[in-house]
Amino acid sequence: MSKQFLTMGVSGCGKTTVGKRLAYELGARFFDADDFHPAANRDKMCRGIPLDEEDRQPWLKSICAIIAAHPQSFVLACSALRESYRQQLLAACPEMKIIHLLGSRELLLERLQQRKGHFMPASLLDSQLATLEAPAAALTLNVELTPEKLIELIV
Repeated sequence: MSKQFLTMGVSGCGKTTVGKRLAYELGARFFDADDFHPAANRDKMCRGIPLDEEDRQPWLKSICAIIAAHPQSFVLACSALRESYRQQLLAACPEMKIIHLLGSRELLLERLQQRKGHFMPASLLDSQLATLEAPAAALTLNVELTPEKLIELIV
């Protein structure tokens, strides 16, 4: 079984929660793509301004470098909203399996409004939903399920 996974989706879908639990279950390393954003990106998002392609490319290159350096076993939580981003990540790790966490706008918005201390404001949800290109080759799971059930389905 592959031990290289991408948990992806828009903000509030649970990619970090599920990713951390999956990594623990598999005895794998966990990486949160949010940790690789430069300060300028974080500042922009805090102000409610969506990132553009110029903002995302250095961020994606950093993520690609870290997953290429850990090919044995990892779980990466990353929005990976566009197919081109996922292709960049897959070029760095071709064996990586994609898990797309999907939920209703209402559920995602509710989660974001309850979240404290995160740089990503709920006001950017619609921008992320508009940017999302659903992956063709992924295990797509509904986030109305509990994290435990999601992990069970993934494993």
